[in-house]
Amino acid sequence: MFLIHIVKWNKWKLVTFTLYNTNMSGHSKWSTIKRQKGVNDAKKGLIFSKLARAITLAAKQGGIDPDANFKLRLIVDKGREANMPKENIDRALRAAMGKLAGELYEVTYEGYGPGGVAILVEATTDNKNRTAQEIKNIFEKGEGSLGTPGSVSYQFEPKGLILVNKGTSADETMLALMEIEGVENMDEAEDGIEVMVRPNEVFLTKEKIEQAGMQVASAEVTMRPRTPISLSEDKENKALKLIENLDDQEDVQKVYVNIT
Repeated sequence: MFLIHIVKWNKWKLVTFTLYNTNMSGHSKWSTIKRQKGVNDAKKGLIFSKLARAITLAAKQGGIDPDANFKLRLIVDKGREANMPKENIDRALRAAMGKLAGELYEVTYEGYGPGGVAILVEATTDNKNRTAQEIKNIFEKGEGSLGTPGSVSYQFEPKGLILVNKGTSADETMLALMEIEGVENMDEAEDGIEVMVRPNEVFLTKEKIEQAGMQVASAEVTMRPRTPISLSEDKENKALKLIENLDDQEDVQKVYVNIT
């Protein structure tokens, strides 16, 4: 928890008020840990491969113009954030017009991990049976269980997530963000300020934040846990290990968890 004491002038008088923040965003610990992890060459290759699949499928579904295809634009921006070579992105876009895109499918898996933590897994695969079996094996080896459709998804809601650099003062940056239309709430994380917005307003709000002079590290649509839970240290470590193993599976695009 942190507290910000705000003093500001409006048109008529000096207004003083206090803002309390108690992890309002409800974003998962896994997202922060994942951003902070170092990426070696092998890991980077896997990330590029996953992004290429996602780009191909998004372009196949909504067209190859990122400006007209919201989903594609998000993935292409993510590729650039990961320093994915432009030729890799272009190759993935060209593949959308060929046979490969017709063999790709989007699938979502739901399950539980140690301590009853809820886990959502989004994947892109050319073989649903193979991927389902591999995901099931990872859950079971990690002391978890694969659930049925709908068993976990109701515990999450889609939200736009924009990670803003703290600048010289996190408090001042948060005060400035409060003035941005579209910002629903925010939370200070170790590597920046997590700003929550409506899913369809990610790019509009991102542009407003940048126009206000703040630096955006990343922007994406995520699944926010409605009721985050806390685990014991042992259970949390086991859960995070399971989630990391799921994230390392070649078909998995995103993993969401409700650990606070």
